[in-house]
Formats: sequence, C-alpha cells, structure tokens
Amino acid sequence: MSDLTNTSSFSLRSTLNRRSGLALLFASAVAIGSLMAPHASFAEDKKAIKVGIISGEDEDVWRVVVAKAAEKGLSIETVVFNDYTQPNEALERGEIDANAFQHQPYLDNQIKTQGYHIVRVGYTGVWPIGLYSKKYKKVADLPEGAVIGLPNDPSNEGRALRVLQNEGVIKLKDGTGILATTADIAENPKKVEIKELDAGIVGRSVEDLDAAVVNTDWALKSGLTPESRIAQEPIADNPYRNFIAVKAGNENEAWVKTLVASYQNDAVKAEFDKVYKGTGLSAY
Repeated sequence: MSDLTNTSSFSLRSTLNRRSGLALLFASAVAIGSLMAPHASFAEDKKAIKVGIISGEDEDVWRVVVAKAAEKGLSIETVVFNDYTQPNEALERGEIDANAFQHQPYLDNQIKTQGYHIVRVGYTGVWPIGLYSKKYKKVADLPEGAVIGLPNDPSNEGRALRVLQNEGVIKLKDGTGILATTADIAENPKKVEIKELDAGIVGRSVEDLDAAVVNTDWALKSGLTPESRIAQEPIADNPYRNFIAVKAGNENEAWVKTLVASYQNDAVKAEFDKVYKGTGLSAY
C-alpha cells in the first residue's frame, strides 16, 4: 500500500513538474519573442491610410499622389467630400487619417470654434482668391450700390474683404486681423452691398451679382475663367497656402513623412499645373 502511494505521489509530482516546465518554457518563448519583435505601433506600422479631399480637380492630382505613395509602400484611399466643413470633423473622429484642403487661417478658426486637435504637416498649393464679374471689366466700373458676394466662412470672408480693401472698394478698421467681418468695414465710399454666401454657392451666383470674391477652386467648379476676374489678392507672402493635415500626435510618424513626400514631387506638380491651368500654384 505504501509503495503504491509513493509511486502515485512520484508520478503526480513528475506530471506537475512536466507541466510547470512546459508552462515556463512557453512563457520564456513568449518573452524572448516579445524582446526580439519590435513593439507594434499602429501609427508607425500603418501601410494603408485614408485622406480626405474636396471633389473636383484635386481628385486628378491625388491620383498621381496615390501612385507615388504606392511606389513607397503606402496605400492611400482618397475620401471625397463636397464641402469644407466635413474633412476636419472626419479627421478629428478618426474616420480618415489625413486631409488636404485648407489653409492655416481656416484651420485656426476651426480649432477655435470646434476644439479640433489637427496640425499642418506639409504644404500643397495656393489658389489666389479673386474678384469676378460678368458685368464689369474693371473694379473702377463697379457702380455705387453694387451688390458683391463673399464667402461666408470666417477665414475666407476676411480674405475676401482684404481683396476689396486692396482695390479701394472698402476700408477696414485699423488693426483688423485676417478674420475680418463686414462689421469691421470702416469706410464704404461706393455704398456697396455685401452678400454673404456659402463658399460653394458664391461662384455660381456671379451672374446674379455685380461681382463676387470667389475661391479659385470654386471658381473653376463654377465655370469662371480668368477673363471674368477683375482683381486678385497678392501672391507674395500669402498666408493662405493649403496643406496636408493630420491629428496632433501623428505629425512625426513615418507614414506622414511618406504621405508628404508623395505629394511634394515633380510628377504631382506637373499634374497640378495641368489641372489648375495656372489658377493654382504649387506652394512647397
């Protein structure tokens, strides 16, 4: 009886020891594997991303960007939006990884009003905003009481008002910043009437107005040509260069650097020049 008990105890101990040994061996293998393998970072290892852009000509430009990125091992899916309010919201929510459609004054206002955590990572192009008219050939020809359309979002409205100020149509209050509004108009010698419209609508409304300040991308979408442009903002020291943006905290990730490099190259510039026909300029 004692021999059987001892034998059984020895057998049980052996089984437990074997199990313990296997468990220890497995744990050691996992630990060694963890040390040998790089610690995975979702952002660092990202090989496929989504980029928000605005519909239209930029889709052609981004087809070339996508091809250049593929050569570098980064897969880009473009997500097309139809207005300016959606891409930053989508980026903030993590529905896309980057976007490319805005300038710094616009982003600054979005951060102020919406609390977004978005940063600029690489410039793309600049589209000098212009004053268009189908009725008059020169700014000086605009009559007293002329109705002039402006984009109604804060950054572009301030930009449009500065075009009118540069042309002597109005004068803004001293010290007015880039986010000027119609309330900042100090002098209006021609008593022009300002009509504030959505940026996507103002260009299509030119025929119903005496003139309108229209963002160049929307001017192209609205069928406006340089022949209808009677004034344009200066290009030198222009603060309205567009850029690629990402969520704060991602700006130094490897995929971001690849994304920017995939845009800032001669192949993309050639397509950009072809698509925008000189109305937009590469700005990096």
